[in-house]
Amino acid sequence: MDAKEIQELLKLVSRLELSEFKMKDGEFELQIRTKYFGKGQFVVPSIQATLPQSVSVSANSASLETPAPVAAPTPASAAEPALSKTSAAAGDDSRYKAVKSPIVGTFYRSAGPDKPAFVKVGDTISIGSVVCIVEAMKLFNEIEADISGTVVKVLVEDAQPVEYDQVLFLVDPK
Repeated sequence: MDAKEIQELLKLVSRLELSEFKMKDGEFELQIRTKYFGKGQFVVPSIQATLPQSVSVSANSASLETPAPVAAPTPASAAEPALSKTSAAAGDDSRYKAVKSPIVGTFYRSAGPDKPAFVKVGDTISIGSVVCIVEAMKLFNEIEADISGTVVKVLVEDAQPVEYDQVLFLVDPK
């Protein structure tokens, strides 16, 4: 099983809101536990994989394990206060369109610590323009806007974990 297949499997487990997923294929074993595992207790999503002895795994072993964020709020709870503040200030968010994360990973507003953010509140974006980077399994994926408009809210802090389909930005399409 390659990294892309594992990434697709993680998306499916997240979308289905499964608490635990186990798979065994020959000597390859994969176990995924999500925040739903443990009867309501919050558990940081983790992946454990056992590879056959004959497979050489040096730098790639880190790509099979999801880094555990320390004291990070769940994505839903992090986005809810931001949305309610925006609702109170702007009135109704329904007129805004969302730019969502197409993958699970770590959100970055810029290409590097010394680089400017791709977009900030008030910037005008167009379809296909890069708005951020999401790092997944040591790969940095440029996320492109699928709508045009003006950025009105950034809902995720830099270097925070994001889930599949999580809203990253609110955009006024006018």
